[in-house]
This record gives sequence, structure tokens and C-alpha cells, in this order.
Amino acid sequence: MNFCCSKNNTYNKQMSMGRKKFNMDPKKGLEFLIQHGLVHGTAESVAQFLYKGEGLNKTAIGDYLGERSEFNEAVLRAFVALHDFSDLILVQALRQFLWSFRLPGEAQKIDRMMECFAQHYCKHNPDIFTTTDTCYVLSFAIIMLNTSLHNPSVKEKPSVEQFISMNRGINDGGDLPRELLESLYESIKTEPFKIPEDDGNDLMHTFFNPDKEGWLWKQGGRIKSWKRRWFILNDNCLYYFEYTTDKEPRGIIPLENIQVREAQDRQKSHCFELHASGTEFIKACKTDSEGKVVEGKHTVYRMSAATEEEKDDWIKCVRQSISHNPFYDMLAQRKKKAQKTNSHHGNS
Repeated sequence: MNFCCSKNNTYNKQMSMGRKKFNMDPKKGLEFLIQHGLVHGTAESVAQFLYKGEGLNKTAIGDYLGERSEFNEAVLRAFVALHDFSDLILVQALRQFLWSFRLPGEAQKIDRMMECFAQHYCKHNPDIFTTTDTCYVLSFAIIMLNTSLHNPSVKEKPSVEQFISMNRGINDGGDLPRELLESLYESIKTEPFKIPEDDGNDLMHTFFNPDKEGWLWKQGGRIKSWKRRWFILNDNCLYYFEYTTDKEPRGIIPLENIQVREAQDRQKSHCFELHASGTEFIKACKTDSEGKVVEGKHTVYRMSAATEEEKDDWIKCVRQSISHNPFYDMLAQRKKKAQKTNSHHGNS
């Protein structure tokens, strides 16, 4: 009896340790779990473990599933195969799928995961779309619709007509049935996607993880003192917070008509700054000490990173965010492919 209990205790302890390790570093966590015989070293066994997801951080699951290696891709396929999408409309399938992990921020990872989703959905529902590209493009249209309808920072909400015209020609050159698109639109309008919140710190309400986040020193506008702030770069905006746990940002800097450059400062090293291109002031807002939202009066925002490397990475990420999101390029190519008309079939 006791032997059984202590064996159970060891198992539970090791399992709980393995989960914690996985949440901090998925690859190391799985190595530990496999080494202790808690998970078998097969793609199917790892997929089962992630699909059950008990005590696992959904961001860590998403990061692991999106990794580019043969084994991770096999795990991704096995993980997707554990979902049963038969007789579900696309929105329902997406709801189920996107609740089981959190989509990572990188374009290539998103691409692999959604490609796998589209193939599996089409396999279970062979009569809906002519190609998996159509399913892939429409899945994204739904995800973006969810963001546009339910993210408070998007002022212009798309109408059902706009949603329909956005998806013209994606069914191999033909249009999808209007009723189908209307029902997808209504479903998202009435009920936004539930996005798994891991740490209660899902500030963005948007879909993708931040492009970058971390501590930076920020120089004040009028008073040139330096304050340490937690910065999050997401959706062409730079948000900064006093503490990582704050629900509301202290300031928001939309990256429109803005450029970023290295800067020298007498007090701080590893500096860079945002400056307005064209207009004098940077359009930004912040909350003052009473919690009122006021417009920022900066011509320049100067930040200081901890290391040279961090500074270069911030500059690179802000630049990418200013120019555009690589992900949209990828989607645009896929959309072109889905819109090819039947006449091209002979040559493709």
C-alpha cells in the first residue's frame, strides 16, 4: 500500500516539476518528462500531453508547436489530429483549435500551424472548400475580423458587406456562398474568440503575442528624468506600463509617421529614439497621475536599453513594426494563390 502511494507521490512530484520546466522552456521540460518516463518520446505521446494541457502554459504550448524541426512538426500534426472538426462550421473549429494553445507571434510559426489546421479541417469537411488555401485564407479573415470587431483600439468596425467583399474570389477564383460568410460574421460578432489567458496579463485583447516586450528606461518629455518602464510592441503600437502586472498602459505610442534611430546620451548608454517623420509632434497619449488620458507632447521619445544587443533588437523590431508585418505579406501571397481562377489549372 505504502509503496504504491509513495510511487504515486514521486510521479505527481516529477510531473508537476516537468510541467513547470515546460512552462519556462518547453524543450527542456519535455526532455525532463521523457527522461523520467512520464511522456514517451513519440510525437503522438507528446501531442497527447500538450492536448490534455493540464497545468501547462498555453503560450509555451503554442511556441513549441510552432518550432521548425521535424519532430515538432510531427507533434503539431498529431496535435491537430486530436481535434475532431467533423460537421463543425469553420468558426466552431477555430474556436476549439485556438483555445487549445496560444498562437505565437512569428509569421512562419503561425503559417505552419494554420496550414496544418486548414488541411485537417478540409479532411473532416471535404465538401466545403475547393482547396486548403481557401480554408487557410478564410480562417485568417475570421481571426482578423475578431480583432477588428472586438479590439477597443480599432475604431472602424467592418460591416458584413466589407467582410464579404474582402473574401471575394478566394474559393479557387470563385466566391464562397454568401450565407456561409454571413453566418461566420454573425458568429464572431455575437461571441468573440476566447483567447487563453495564461498569466492574467493579456493586455492586447488582440490575437498575436507581442512582437517584443521588456524593460527600458524612458526619458520624460518636459522633465528630462529617466523612468524604468515595461514596454510592449504590438500591432504597430508601442505600449508602456509602470509594472508588468498593470492592466492599463501608462502610455501608447502609435507607430505612424515615426522613425527610429540610434542616439547618444550623456547619462545613459545603449540609447535609441523615436522621432516624428514629417509632423512635429508624435501622436501619442498617456495617463497622468490622476488617471486622466492626456495627449503626449513629445517630438522625440528617447529610450535606453540594458545592453547594446537589446538596443539593436528593439530598433530592428520597431522598424519591422513601422514598415509592416511580414505576416500580411505571407497572407497576401496565399490569397493570390487561392484566387487563381480555374483557367490556370492547366498551367500550374
